[in-house]
Formats: sequence, C-alpha cells, structure tokens
Amino acid sequence: MDNKTNPQWWTKDYDSAWDRVKAAFARDWDQTKQHFGADVPDTDQNVVDTVSQAAGSDPIPPRGEPVREDAENAYRYGYGAKMHYGSKYNTWNDDLESNLRSDWDTTYPSSQSTWDRNRDAVRRGWDYTDKDANR
Repeated sequence: MDNKTNPQWWTKDYDSAWDRVKAAFARDWDQTKQHFGADVPDTDQNVVDTVSQAAGSDPIPPRGEPVREDAENAYRYGYGAKMHYGSKYNTWNDDLESNLRSDWDTTYPSSQSTWDRNRDAVRRGWDYTDKDANR
C-alpha cells in the first residue's frame, strides 16, 4: 500500500501512530499463521481471536472479504479517524458512521473501495487500541 490517499483531516501524527498499529496487526497475523503450522516465528501474540474463529464462536470473514494487506487502507482510516474524531464520538454510532462514510466515499471513490466492502475493517481500526498491541 505505497499509494496512500488520506481524508482532508489526516495529519502526519496519524501516520506515525498507524505505522505502530500496522506492525501490531502484522505480528497478530504472523502469530495466526504460526499457530496453524506455517514456518514463521512465534510472535507471542494472544491467540484468543484465532481460537474463537476456529471454534466457530466468532465469525470467519467470508471469502472475497479483503485480507489484511488489502484492507490496510480501511484499518488505517479507522484508526486515524479515532484519533481525529475520538474526542467528539466516544463510541461508534450512526452519526459517526455517516461522517466516516462520507469521508471514505470522497477519499476512496473507486468502485473497488466501497464503504460497504470496507466498513468492518474501518470499524476494527476504530476499535483498535494501543493496549491491543501488547496482547
């Protein structure tokens, strides 16, 4: 994802925070691959999400949903949006989602990057906290 497009409210501070979160997401993905037998190092990440998906307690994203690399802009957007809008919106709600959807549609007008396709990844980025990186 070298070609990053940002909403108008994006600042360089969000880039550095995103780089940290992106690394945490990558470690979590590597841990998941390791747990399923891939030849990658054990990153000592928490496996609760992986186990609950494998057990059927949590849904596994359907085929055709973006993988981590494909969803990076959505994760990044959601995480930056939390930094930008977090003081106005303590929780995800319809008003926030309407604002984010409008920003998304302006920032990513491509038909491949529709809000509906990326909404869940944006929400995961919004819900992500720095303490998640230490699990």
